[in-house]
Amino acid sequence: MAMFRRSRRWTSPFRHRHQEIARQEAELREKLDKLERMVTKGRATAQNKSPAQVGEQCLKGNETEKRFHVSLALQGEHSLDASRTSRRPRSLRKVRREGRIIFLLLLAALAAAVMWLISHLHS
Repeated sequence: MAMFRRSRRWTSPFRHRHQEIARQEAELREKLDKLERMVTKGRATAQNKSPAQVGEQCLKGNETEKRFHVSLALQGEHSLDASRTSRRPRSLRKVRREGRIIFLLLLAALAAAVMWLISHLHS
């Protein structure tokens, strides 16, 4: 008795694309972890050095170091996790509602002023 082997299923383009995206996502995660480790390691060494030593390193002409120190100076004391988990800006519903109320009050005051002018100019 011969055993028949099942033919391999052909992977659809959707499945192939999904696998490709998953692979790229894994690579990007690895790069992000590597960069985060570099930043935290650089921050620790920058905190241990005096400002004069950091300035000297920037003047040496190492372009990577210059960019690295500039990015640290721009970020300040914020951590990468804090910027990633920051909340989105609040909605402006309350401000818009207050603006509409003020607009309606001003419109009513304008209407009252026009009516008062018409009644006094007519007489």
